Amino acid sequence: MKEIPAIDLSEYKNASTPEAKAAFYEKLLHAAHEVGFFYLVGHGISEELCDKLRAQSKEFFHLPLEIKQKIALENSKHFRGYTAVGGEYTLGQKDWREEIDLGLDQPPRGDEPAFMRLYGPNQWSDETAELKKTFDEWQGKVNEMGFTLLDAFSNALYGRSGVFDELFGDDFYEHGKLIHYPGRAEMGDEYSADTQGVGAHKDDGFLTLLMIDEIAGLQVEVKKGEWIDASYKKAAFVINIGEFLEIATDGYLRATNHRVKSPLKGQERISCVIFLGSKLDHKLEVYELPPQLKEKMRGVERDPHNPLIPTIGWNYLKHRLRSHKEVAQKFYADVYDPTNPASALKAGIGE
Repeated sequence: MKEIPAIDLSEYKNASTPEAKAAFYEKLLHAAHEVGFFYLVGHGISEELCDKLRAQSKEFFHLPLEIKQKIALENSKHFRGYTAVGGEYTLGQKDWREEIDLGLDQPPRGDEPAFMRLYGPNQWSDETAELKKTFDEWQGKVNEMGFTLLDAFSNALYGRSGVFDELFGDDFYEHGKLIHYPGRAEMGDEYSADTQGVGAHKDDGFLTLLMIDEIAGLQVEVKKGEWIDASYKKAAFVINIGEFLEIATDGYLRATNHRVKSPLKGQERISCVIFLGSKLDHKLEVYELPPQLKEKMRGVERDPHNPLIPTIGWNYLKHRLRSHKEVAQKFYADVYDPTNPASALKAGIGE
């Protein structure tokens, strides 16, 4: 495989016959079952809005560090705000990127259990007022796209809409990022710890909705040890299956390892992403597939470096604690275990 497949969402929205819908479902399930990654076109989000967010994000990352630090993530127990280059980790290794972590702008919902602290407001400053306005508009459009896609999966898998609706509502959680990868690699460099924009991982959540730019870097492990580039495609989002949707389908849909290689020196790369989540207090479960699909369920790949916890909120918190040690120590000392690199949670929590 040289390129991840492409799916046209307008074919789903405009399908007027059962045959047209069935043809779309076949393509969607092939992409999500075999690869776990695909380009999404025909989504209806304007290129003007996408270009505006990329441009304003780049402007923010070019600001002096002291300005960016006004919204430092280390001051937010909700893991919202700015992280400088090298301030985030994937499985203990520094990621060479800077970013703003965001989500749904929600009121805090208490501190117990500890994963409830993930709910809360985003951090903004006077200098980011226009960026906030653009991000909020883009986030709303991307969420609409994501829920349309999730509805398509519901119909393609189960023959009806709404199978996953119980996971969402006014109190659902999602994670977002505006990311800047500064140039670090030399021509001919392979991916390594020295060129790690972000380390190899699978995403939590149900669907990842990613907007990239023309600068290469995203790589997808289509087979064990076989990595291909997921390059920029005009007017397309890159979509991948998250761990929770893999679990919900008992491995029929595939959550795939991916990573980002740093751009060449003198280049820079902008990515904007939404990780579509769910209610934090919901437990992971399998939504049993019909017989014709059930025989293709692979089960969920178990990774000792990334144990899955039954309650969704603990899984989200596990990822945040591993990635941001300062916030973990400051706001989560009651549950954080820095000696447990796989989950970062104290023994017995979430079981």
